[in-house]
Amino acid sequence: PTEIGNLSNLQKVTLFDNNLSGTIPSEIGLLSSLMYLDLSMNALKSTLPTEIGMLANLKELDLSSAGILDAPIPTEIGKLSLLTGLWIHDNWVSGSLPS
Repeated sequence: PTEIGNLSNLQKVTLFDNNLSGTIPSEIGLLSSLMYLDLSMNALKSTLPTEIGMLANLKELDLSSAGILDAPIPTEIGKLSLLTGLWIHDNWVSGSLPS
């Protein structure tokens, strides 16, 4: 839900294997304290919002088997300077990883 953006102190979101569908809300970019995001093993059928690049404290991002559609990975993901783990396998992404 879009209200997730109100949880600015949230540090960890683990929603793997919940059969989630729909889009990732752009309000995810408001989670300024988020360090870990796991949306793996879902059926999102969406693209990554560019606001993902606003997660300045993100260290680990797991989107494996999340149902990400045929789209390039947003260049904004390159802004995640603290990112140490990125899992995007078993999706339908295209293009290359942003620098």
